Amino acid sequence: MSAVLRTVNRVLVGLAGLILLAVGGAVLAVGFDAPAPSWWVHQGPHDVLLSNAERTRWRDAGWWWPVVIAALAVLLLLALWWLVAVVRRRRLTEVLVDTGDGEGASLRGRALETVLAQEADRVDGVEWAGARLTGRRDAPAARVRLILAPHVDPGTALHDFTTQALTHARESANLSSLPAEVHLQGVKHRAERVS
Repeated sequence: MSAVLRTVNRVLVGLAGLILLAVGGAVLAVGFDAPAPSWWVHQGPHDVLLSNAERTRWRDAGWWWPVVIAALAVLLLLALWWLVAVVRRRRLTEVLVDTGDGEGASLRGRALETVLAQEADRVDGVEWAGARLTGRRDAPAARVRLILAPHVDPGTALHDFTTQALTHARESANLSSLPAEVHLQGVKHRAERVS
């Protein structure tokens, strides 16, 4: 998760929590007949949330409902964006490489993904390969998708990928381990005619 998204996430969760705590506490206090806070719009447990005058105040204004609907639509879109941004798996932007001098270096995640996919593409029987890094900078993991030629043994292709491309990527980035989740799929082809 990027630093900006982390900051936005924390601010939004903090604001939502503070608002819910303040409003919930005020409703609870008024419900138990405690003195209402000065900023609270209702003063007693028998007070209604919206009076008839408040509910029908803007009914005749032509701009009221489009503004309400637009505001709610914007809030819904922002909430959906936030949910998708928080839930979806992020790509690893860089990998920390141990150089042996105590300092370390950073390797661009996309560069390692590209090299891993290109080497996987060269494995016998692999028609197409794609790679994506997940995890942390100091403990990356790979998600790899291999599309195999029609007559290739998946076990052999997986073994060749693991011993060649994956091992080379792990050794070149000087990683102690590089766990990988590999999805194998056969390429679609027309049925062959048997005579």
